[in-house]
Amino acid sequence: MYNRLIKGINVAYAGCRDRKEQAGASRLRTQSSGSLGSPRVSLGLSGSKREGSASRARVETRSQRLRSWTYGYRGHQCRNNLYYTAAKEIVYFVAGVGVVYSPREHRQKFYRGHSDDIISLALHPERVLVATGQVGKEPYICIWDSYTVQTISVLKDVHTHGIACLAFDLDGQRLVSVGLDSKNAVCVWDWKRGKMLSMAPGHTDRIFDISWDLYQPNKLVSCGVKHIKFWSLCGNALTPKRGVFGKTGDLQTILCLACARDELTYSGALNGDIYVWKGINLIRTIQGAHAAGIFSMNACEEGFATGGRDGCIRLWDLTFKPITVIDLRETDQGYKGLSVRSVCWRGDHILVGTQDSEIFEIVVQERNKPFLIMQGHCEGELWALAVHPTKPLAVTGSDDRSVRIWSLVDHALIARCNMEEPIRCAAVNADGIHLALGMKDGSFTVLRVRDMTEVVHIKDRKEAIHELKYSPDGTYLAVGCNDSSVDIYGVAQRYKKVGECLGSLSFITHLDWSSDSRYLQTNDGNGKRLFYRMPGGKEVTSTEEIKGVHWASWTCVSGLEVNGIWPKYSDINDINSVDGNYIGQVLVTADDYGIIKLFRYPCLRKGAKFRKYIGHSAHVTNVRWSHDYQWVISIGGADHSVFQWKFIPERKLKDALHIAPQESLADSHSDESDSDLSDVPELDSEIEQETQLTYRRQVYKEDLPQLKEQCKEKQKSATSKRRERAPGNSIRLHFVHGYRGYDCRSNLFYTQIGEIVYHVAAVGVIYNRQQNTQRFYLGHDDDILCLTIHPLKDYVATGQVGRDPSIHIWDTETIKPLSILKGHHQCGISAVDFSADGKRLASVGIDDSHTIVLWDWKKGEKLSIARGSKDKIFVVKMNPYVPDKLITAGIKHMKFWRKAGGGLIGRKGYIGTLGKNDTMMCAVYGWTEEMAFSGTSTGDVCIWRDIFLVKTVKAHDGPVFSMHALEKGFVTGGKDGIIALWDDSFERCLKTYAIKRAALAPGSKGLLLEDNPSIRAISLGHGHILVGTKNGEILEVDKSGPITLLVQGHMEGEVWGLATHPYLPICATVSDDKTLRIWDLSPSHCMLAVRKLKKGGRCCCFSPDGKALAVGLNDGSFLMANADTLEDLVSFHHRKDMISDIRFSPGSGKYLAVASHDSFIDIYNVMSSKRVGICKGATSYITHIDWDIRGKLLQVNTGAKEQLFFEAPRGKKQTIPSVEVEKIAWASWTSVLGLCCEGIWPVIGEVTDVTASCLTSDKMVLATGDDLGFVKLFRYPTKGKFGKFKRYVAHSTHVTNVRWTYDDSMLVTLGGTDMSLMVWTNEMEGYREKRPCDSEESDIDSEEDGGYDSDVTRENEISYTIRALSTNIRPMFGIKPHLQQKEPSTDERQGVVRGSRPPVSRAPPQPEKLQTNNVGKKKRPIEDLVLELVFGYRGRDCRNNVHYLNDGDDIIYHTASIGILHNVATGSQSFYQEHNDDILCLTVNQHPKFINIVATGQVGDSADMSAAAPSIHIWDAINKQTLSILRCYHSKGVCSVSFSATGKLLLSVGLDPEHTITIWRWQEGAKIASRAGHNQRIFVAEFRPDSDTQFVSVGVKHVKFWTLAGRALLSKKGLLSTLEDARMQTMLAIAFGANNLTFTGTISGDVCVWKDHILCRIVARAHNGPVFAMYTTLRDGLIVTGGKERPSKEGGAVKLWDQELRRCRAFRLETGQATDCVRSVCRGKGKILVGTRNAEIIEVGEKNAACNILVNGHVDGPIWGLATHPSRDFFLSAAEDGTVRLWDIADKKMLNKVNLGHAARTVCYSPEGDMVAIGMKNGEFIILLVSSLKIWGKKRDRRCAIHDIRFSPDSRYLAVGSSENSVDFYDLTLGPTLNRISYCKDIPSFVIQMDFSADSRYLQVSSGCYKRHVYEVPSGKHLMDHAAIDRITWATWTSILGDEVLGIWSRHAEKADVNCACVSHSGISLVTGDDFGMVKLFDFPCPEKFAKHKRFLGHSPHVTNIRFTSGDRHVVSAGGDDCSLLVWRCVHTPH
Repeated sequence: MYNRLIKGINVAYAGCRDRKEQAGASRLRTQSSGSLGSPRVSLGLSGSKREGSASRARVETRSQRLRSWTYGYRGHQCRNNLYYTAAKEIVYFVAGVGVVYSPREHRQKFYRGHSDDIISLALHPERVLVATGQVGKEPYICIWDSYTVQTISVLKDVHTHGIACLAFDLDGQRLVSVGLDSKNAVCVWDWKRGKMLSMAPGHTDRIFDISWDLYQPNKLVSCGVKHIKFWSLCGNALTPKRGVFGKTGDLQTILCLACARDELTYSGALNGDIYVWKGINLIRTIQGAHAAGIFSMNACEEGFATGGRDGCIRLWDLTFKPITVIDLRETDQGYKGLSVRSVCWRGDHILVGTQDSEIFEIVVQERNKPFLIMQGHCEGELWALAVHPTKPLAVTGSDDRSVRIWSLVDHALIARCNMEEPIRCAAVNADGIHLALGMKDGSFTVLRVRDMTEVVHIKDRKEAIHELKYSPDGTYLAVGCNDSSVDIYGVAQRYKKVGECLGSLSFITHLDWSSDSRYLQTNDGNGKRLFYRMPGGKEVTSTEEIKGVHWASWTCVSGLEVNGIWPKYSDINDINSVDGNYIGQVLVTADDYGIIKLFRYPCLRKGAKFRKYIGHSAHVTNVRWSHDYQWVISIGGADHSVFQWKFIPERKLKDALHIAPQESLADSHSDESDSDLSDVPELDSEIEQETQLTYRRQVYKEDLPQLKEQCKEKQKSATSKRRERAPGNSIRLHFVHGYRGYDCRSNLFYTQIGEIVYHVAAVGVIYNRQQNTQRFYLGHDDDILCLTIHPLKDYVATGQVGRDPSIHIWDTETIKPLSILKGHHQCGISAVDFSADGKRLASVGIDDSHTIVLWDWKKGEKLSIARGSKDKIFVVKMNPYVPDKLITAGIKHMKFWRKAGGGLIGRKGYIGTLGKNDTMMCAVYGWTEEMAFSGTSTGDVCIWRDIFLVKTVKAHDGPVFSMHALEKGFVTGGKDGIIALWDDSFERCLKTYAIKRAALAPGSKGLLLEDNPSIRAISLGHGHILVGTKNGEILEVDKSGPITLLVQGHMEGEVWGLATHPYLPICATVSDDKTLRIWDLSPSHCMLAVRKLKKGGRCCCFSPDGKALAVGLNDGSFLMANADTLEDLVSFHHRKDMISDIRFSPGSGKYLAVASHDSFIDIYNVMSSKRVGICKGATSYITHIDWDIRGKLLQVNTGAKEQLFFEAPRGKKQTIPSVEVEKIAWASWTSVLGLCCEGIWPVIGEVTDVTASCLTSDKMVLATGDDLGFVKLFRYPTKGKFGKFKRYVAHSTHVTNVRWTYDDSMLVTLGGTDMSLMVWTNEMEGYREKRPCDSEESDIDSEEDGGYDSDVTRENEISYTIRALSTNIRPMFGIKPHLQQKEPSTDERQGVVRGSRPPVSRAPPQPEKLQTNNVGKKKRPIEDLVLELVFGYRGRDCRNNVHYLNDGDDIIYHTASIGILHNVATGSQSFYQEHNDDILCLTVNQHPKFINIVATGQVGDSADMSAAAPSIHIWDAINKQTLSILRCYHSKGVCSVSFSATGKLLLSVGLDPEHTITIWRWQEGAKIASRAGHNQRIFVAEFRPDSDTQFVSVGVKHVKFWTLAGRALLSKKGLLSTLEDARMQTMLAIAFGANNLTFTGTISGDVCVWKDHILCRIVARAHNGPVFAMYTTLRDGLIVTGGKERPSKEGGAVKLWDQELRRCRAFRLETGQATDCVRSVCRGKGKILVGTRNAEIIEVGEKNAACNILVNGHVDGPIWGLATHPSRDFFLSAAEDGTVRLWDIADKKMLNKVNLGHAARTVCYSPEGDMVAIGMKNGEFIILLVSSLKIWGKKRDRRCAIHDIRFSPDSRYLAVGSSENSVDFYDLTLGPTLNRISYCKDIPSFVIQMDFSADSRYLQVSSGCYKRHVYEVPSGKHLMDHAAIDRITWATWTSILGDEVLGIWSRHAEKADVNCACVSHSGISLVTGDDFGMVKLFDFPCPEKFAKHKRFLGHSPHVTNIRFTSGDRHVVSAGGDDCSLLVWRCVHTPH
């Protein structure tokens, strides 16, 4: 039984593969070897449409079907999935459908929001809402209402594979889910908001049940294969504790659970027991509650109900005492093998769901009469389906061997019969008397329908029978078999075989008889259709004979009449079944994807239109019309379900319009139908063009950092030379000509104050029409594609192109970003819209599924997300009345959405007969929430109510591109260039305006290029209509008619040609849009002239006198025009390829050089208009040409990156050495090649080209433009690679040309595809108000090193081991004790079992193992250790981690994994011990609302959100309550934390390679934003004390100024440029001043002062060494700095400064150290608190500079030596830092320390406590007198470290054990000469611990190979006799080896060791310390392996030594990595 059950559990969800696999697997019909099956290419559907697509209704079948009943219940592989709702209805699921069944009305309602099998269900505590989870690749959870069956919320994007369990918490606010992924992820949701709160890996094996503890908040319990876990939720951290089975019960699989009061949990186990838990411990078991596994447990007010595999239901009261048992197997309906999967107890009713898909209802009073509510097929697949010819009956047969007859009217099972074999097909003969069943074993059986008795059973075949049918006249039965034969049997002859058909080569899939029963048609697995004559079975091959045959039924999938059911271009056979309805002229099909489709019959053309219906989860195996064509019956293969659908013929459909199309959650990609959309009008050319646009980039800006990283190697070699500084000049964007209208709509608005906001390229533009000026938002770095304005008209949202494109919301006044949204779109954002209240924003992406996202933009949170459509969506509009609704419109798409939790539910617009499925270009909402209006591509306006099209109105010729809703009407604009004003119902058009040149007002700036341009955007306000056109113009139309042109730019097509005038502020451009334009660069900023050309142009040039303008065209011709009138002077056409550059010679302009793409340059004489020379020799097209100042030499660049020189005018090629090129005076420089501009090529030169350059006339600054859209300024000449530059982003993609004006006052740049002309003003070096858009950069970090300091390097390179991964600290080898083979002891050899010696023995009593010092007193075992004192502080590699609390009464700091609150006055300490690994950083919340709140961050492993992940704890310092735990994705650890000004946000920095910076809302545990910080170590990041959005980070050669905008982090590098010789150093500390000042401490001792992000001053040598710590006092602004300094008269390691860091006062720390190194400073009232590298915490008085040392500790570890005083509460410690320290436990302080000058390894008191022996690392040992600390004697007999040193109990001998595998004995009675008297030989490895026997005669030695030896003292002889050894009584026991302590070795000690042990003076307790940092308490002796123990955490990895103090009052443990000493108080058991 068990095996089967376990197998069942493992097999469970083998069915959870994606549909694609299922599609292939669903066919169990195997192809016979002889046949070549058609290739199986299954088309996977990602989701499926849940609606009868109304939009297709005209073409397709005018009919609609609704599911009316489902038969079945999913009992297999699911549990706890059956409940009563509040309305006493029953909710359960089958296949992919949620069912709500009303037993009173015998009625079902269906929830159809899932796209695959539902496998889990939970009921909300109010019992109305239901949560269901499904399987699939991207499974989701739906929360839905059981009354309305409407979706309330969708939770997705977290789990994979499937959702195994669900549970609501007590008040129903939160939902927990468990995934089916490999880690069985547990996830907690705020389901209303669709937001995940927390996630953690659940378990390595399956989880079967999870439940919230309803009596304790934030606690959950989960159970599954061999485990139960108790979870607590704090912050975003779910932390599990495993249930402890202990001795009470066996460790086994737990299947279900329920929580009760008092921390009790009841759980059902696999063996039928109930396990009762208290906390995490198993306290009792209720044995034999069931005879087998308990599958379900249900808690209610009365108690608990359990159901098991034994078919019993048991009811228990609230204390789990049994009430009653109901054995279903014994009841009327029962049967053997009945197994209960689900129980629900409500009042006196019990619902039971069984494994075999039955649902019973039991009334408690009549418990032996269960009422069968539902039943269905169970195991295996369901394939057989037949309908009765005259009655409303359906017959099904399945692999469960049952045949069942269902009444379609009563919706009930009326007969059931079990057969011997699995059934695969069924048929009823024409008179309805016989039922034939085809079996899987090749036999078939005929039954009488009325009583199910057998008529005949025949087996002629070995393979499965897959299809059989009676002939219409009832005389024959055709039986199709999988061995490709069809047998014909005569019915009247008792089914004698009368013929066979053998034409097929593959298995038979379908059969149909002709109406006259003379012919049979078959389909086989190859898709072949064959015909046979009946009854003989001869194959018919003549098509003529078949032509006139009328078929009695049509169930074949191939044949002319059903061609249309197959999609075009596909050769797959995934349609399982077809059935034709001749009367209704419709055809129904069933396929492998769970979809049922309705087609017209006949459907001849492939890819016909259809409607589709969903509900089945995987393959639908069969489908049939009922006898009267009222119903369709469909059966699911794997889901065992039978669905009955009602057919609504077309004529009734009109009455059924109130039946709205079903909501769809999952949209299919198959879009109903694949036929050529002949009925859809041709797309308008403009729209066609726009849909062709791709916004994909070869390189996105986001890729640049990675590309630079990849090129790092290259640059290292190149940058040995010192590079030029960036130029002093900078440029500022001044004006942009252009507006993006060619592919964007509705992107133009008035702001609050009447300015105009729009976008072009990567710039958001605010245009002031009164002053004709522009301001710019420059936050984007690529093309902006959409823009919308906030309802208050002050904020704007813009969306851009990008790999992970962002939406910026920015303020039009300050032009600062308020929020940046990213992370859910790809490629770009095509539309955005604000909600009416302005709080939400909707956006649509241009990824393949055009994702729609709804945001809370201020928080930057995604609220909901959904796939939009596979075609482009042009608009999204939010409903102004209901913030949860929105519409999207696009190509053949109009959809109405509403928010449901984290998802959006969309319904297609229902067009009906009114219109056709058109492309929508724009949409607005009307005057109620129901009304919407959309403009189509054919010029209509569609009017919608709810989702129904009500009417259409013809509005424009050509597409309606823009609409705007007014208070009392609408305005529309179209391609016809007309603006129309409408009344509020689109009844009549009130007024039209045509955009014509004639209407231009006199004051217009510029010229209208053509009449009636296509209108792309309209906006109203301020008495005007604002219009944007496709041609890039922005116009303002006065209500009275005149039009003013405000802004214009080039039209679509690339712009390349640019020339500036030789002496006027004007420039000329020429573009592929076939225009030549002249622009005024002076204040009027307008287009002065325009001329249309016959071809597009790529270059132009003014003559030196400015009178002529030469233009090169794309067809190889060029022309010269009059510069004023633009009329032709002369033109030539000598070349075929485009002209790429054109230049007049300087001076008189005698010659004109014309360069073309066919690699030649022609030189013309301007006066004679003749060609006088041709320059040949270029191997590629020419890109740039320049003349020298004399007009005699041409410099040429080509596409092959050649730099060539030609002599003019003949064109002879010259070779000029590069050295000479510099000396030539060039008239202009536009070249991008050559030594003078080598530095302009970026590191990533392969990816991007520098396309243009231009040199100022003073030859100082070179401007360049490149393919990434950057404009850069370099100092000229830029020699050496990778010059430094200033970089400006405004253009989106490639900058095609740059030119300085004649006086260098402006730079003009052209964007290729963004068609914009940008004018920049040049700001000279002296003129400097620094602006944020200046970005000073170079492609590589500065070469200067950031400075060196040993402490900084150490901190930077330290790698933190986490406890769980720590390995042994000693180089031990050999077999660990618990793995060694034990030698039998003497007793055992004599057959005495140890510990079982008779109480009264003849033998002398065995001596005590250990001499006990307090003999006489009752021995009391120690039951617990409580941490009482910690000596240590982590100062060596952490900073800013000591703070005052409570007005300076207490201080808080940390060491190891402990947070310590230390009282300054008394020295008493209290501890926060919740961290499970080392704390690395600590900060205190300064906000008065969060008083005494501390945040600490720890090290951790990878970021998998498990308990080993790094985490941050926020806790209350006074009561040590944890307020929140943040598990974070900073792998390795958290190195800095900081609270924001309001105290609500927390900033953390990780040690991961990217040094991620994360911002948290810590109270909710929500991560707000996260971003890679820097590629090198960040040491500190701190919020500005007055801000929640601004913070600063510092680190290795790095300082960054950050802003939090929404969910995005924006950073600016610190700019050094303004100060001469400033260099970027490694920055170590931060402080803040007023007016945006920031101070950073550097490695050199300087402090840098920053204003915003610009360096404005350096405080030189603030300290002589690195400035490690800085502190800003909030109350008075004074700043404390701490550094590394040698104490001197004037200097000190701590200084107190004024607010500006101008004056200071120094303090000396009187520590006696050679150098003081301060790591942490904090200032309280009149006191400064200092933490040092030497682990001291010192309080300095500000007035008297007096120092008070509060905390001492060892500086460097490990602390190896530890000794406790024999009679007093003192102890000694000796460490690697060369000191031995004496500590007083009672006074909580260090009494003394001795500096030895060498690392000390061990220390020991003499038995009287008057002497101390110290062993050193260098092999020396010293004996001190305690009273005077004088040296009594010292000796060095060994070269290596002394590991242990011991006085014998009689004080006579000293034993010294070393790592030279030896123990030396010294006789102390001989005086201080210390001569060795003997030593122990042949110790196999180094010595670890030694213990003397009580009589000083023996010494036990533990060695590094896990062996323990005993030697005689003082001879050193090895004692081998086990019996003798067993009789020794030891004075002390510190050995980790020996049988007595075998139990201390744990199972998990593969790599790590137990390092130390100590037995208490009472001899009955033992403490150990190990490499995991744990202190453990055992009983002594503990000879059994893996003994029971208690464990105590606190140390970092490696506890090196441990001792009991005298009287067993305390235990002292010493740390390895943490250099800390922990003192634990021993708690003794009471008498």
